[in-house]
Amino acid sequence: MIDIKHLHVNYRGKPALQDVTVHLGSGFTAIIGPSGAGKSTLMRSINGLVPITDGDVLLEGHSIGKPGSAALRAQQRHMGMVFQQFNLVRRLSALDNVLLGCLGRQPQLLGALGLAPKADRAFAMHLLDRVGLAEHAWKRADQLSGGQQQRVGIARALAQQPRVILADEPISALDPKSSEQVMHILRSIHEDDGLTVIANLHFLDTVRQYATRVVALKAGQLVFDTTPDALTRELTRELYDHDPPAVQGAEPPVSVNQLASA
Repeated sequence: MIDIKHLHVNYRGKPALQDVTVHLGSGFTAIIGPSGAGKSTLMRSINGLVPITDGDVLLEGHSIGKPGSAALRAQQRHMGMVFQQFNLVRRLSALDNVLLGCLGRQPQLLGALGLAPKADRAFAMHLLDRVGLAEHAWKRADQLSGGQQQRVGIARALAQQPRVILADEPISALDPKSSEQVMHILRSIHEDDGLTVIANLHFLDTVRQYATRVVALKAGQLVFDTTPDALTRELTRELYDHDPPAVQGAEPPVSVNQLASA
């Protein structure tokens, strides 16, 4: 599905990703690692939101293309993105935000005028119903809770009719109940729709419950690729340099090195 080959990404001359090579096939892949490991950079590199310094990302054998290129725009239509901070248009209704996901399939004139075909509106309503928000279709995005906004974001990603869902820390800003709702939806997208789901996740209990595969990054490098069952305490301590938070709301202990550098 997605092949990442010798990927390097630099920010202002500093490496964010270093020689990352991995194949991400069908399934629910969780990307884990400490803060600053390069998880969001990897996610955004896959979707072309971050320019690649060296290497390549291919979707079904085709390079995603360079920023601003027609090739990249064509590939992005197949990758639905779910953002940590939702990225909704706050003054638009939930329904209109979902319809933004249909723009890639609409004639340019209709998109420019903000006119959506009836079939797209019906599809958008179906997606809102799927994420449990049909009754909130006409509410402005800024009138919704964080969990509801994230579910609108998932519906918008599905409106693209993508092959892959990329979720960049989709529950880090949510309370436990909302997080569970979002993760159930993402799992159903994988299990019921057969889509590849790739999500950056912090909490290992969540990873073990929902993911089928785990890819770990540290300091911009791929350090292991395994199954959730293989996430032993020893392995995760080596990754995080301390016991990582197992559940949402838990805080990892502060190491002596962290205190010294504070």
